Amino acid sequence: MMPALAKYTNEQHQTPVNKTLFEKYKLGKLLGYGAFAKVYHGYDIESKRSVAIKSINKKKIISRGLTSHIKLEITAMRRLQHPNIVRLHEVLANQKKVYFVLEFAKGGELFSKLSKCRFSEELSRRYFQQLISAVGYCHSRGVFHRDLKPENLLLDDNWNLKITDFGLSAISYNNNNNSNNNKLLHTMCGTPAYVAPEILLKKGYDGAKVDIWSCGVILYVFNAGYLPFNDPNLIVMYRKISRGDFHFPKWTSPELKRLLSRLLDTNPITRITIDEIVNDPWFKIGYKDVEVGCDDMEMMKCGGDGLESLNAFDIISFSSGCNLSSLFDEDDGGEMFLSTVAPEVMMERVVEAVVGEGLMVVVKKKWCVKVDGGQGQCGNFTLTVVVKRLTVEIVVVEVEWRGGVRDVWKRRVWPRLSGLVYRLDGPVAGD
Repeated sequence: MMPALAKYTNEQHQTPVNKTLFEKYKLGKLLGYGAFAKVYHGYDIESKRSVAIKSINKKKIISRGLTSHIKLEITAMRRLQHPNIVRLHEVLANQKKVYFVLEFAKGGELFSKLSKCRFSEELSRRYFQQLISAVGYCHSRGVFHRDLKPENLLLDDNWNLKITDFGLSAISYNNNNNSNNNKLLHTMCGTPAYVAPEILLKKGYDGAKVDIWSCGVILYVFNAGYLPFNDPNLIVMYRKISRGDFHFPKWTSPELKRLLSRLLDTNPITRITIDEIVNDPWFKIGYKDVEVGCDDMEMMKCGGDGLESLNAFDIISFSSGCNLSSLFDEDDGGEMFLSTVAPEVMMERVVEAVVGEGLMVVVKKKWCVKVDGGQGQCGNFTLTVVVKRLTVEIVVVEVEWRGGVRDVWKRRVWPRLSGLVYRLDGPVAGD
């Protein structure tokens, strides 16, 4: 099971770092640290707002083969904008570090509050409602957390719950939100006391169902103040989990017992679903569904022209600090850039550029060009260029290659297109 990259807590009081990062953020006190990362309190110089900055050591991540987990975490968080999920504002990188600029949760870890005493049933319900609202939203966006536990739940300055740490998440690219249609997952991950029984069977599991199980364990801990399945011997604890062997505290109400029994159902097929949780009588008391709105950066999407639309959060991700293909100085076969040139004109210019370099266009669709280098001077390779709509005025041009064509793109094709680039705040693809 994967270790957490960094433990985010607001309980520590250490000497401020007083370092300016990319002339945009000031690093303050160390909030927490893990094997591969440190989390600092930060200060946005322009907006004057507090942020949390997770500093990830590139060398350690690369040596452990964990770069794909960092990229997956970024991809997952790009999809999520919910009031009960810690927001990823920006990703920056230099030669030694990758930095996540995150929403700052002033209240610290929920776990630290639980370690002092159990919650009342009313407070348990309030935080569980916020948890389920956020988890249901994640699932609707195809994101499965897979490591839900009180240590990964933070509190903002209004004492509202915030889910954090998507380092072990999985992403479904199936547009159908019905979890039964998603492929089964097989990676052993999560925290032992919160892991679902089907994960232990190693036969594949539904990401949504294991999140719901973990939510059940969390609700039990809220109400009881201790874990439902616990033993110093890990094998014994796993046996208890597999059998669903737990007991309710005497103060647990009948309504809460019924809900917990369905959450901690060892059979994932009959385990309660998010929709059923929301309609449960105990859960519904005082529940108000959260409205997930757009922030000031959200721009109008374009439709009806056959172009794929991307949401405005991608504007942040496409800035100079967040090119996933270059975060770890890797050449993973592609890059992207922005342009305000009309899509039709962009595709014409791409064709002109590749033909002008003596390359052959083998496929030309409305918004896609595929180039074949053949067996000649350039070697055997393929280059694919796709245009996607970002906003009414801005398109994203995605470039993918196979067969060592990076230098052909950089030195020959790119110079013919570089004048079409819309720059956000610095160097872009191909520079």
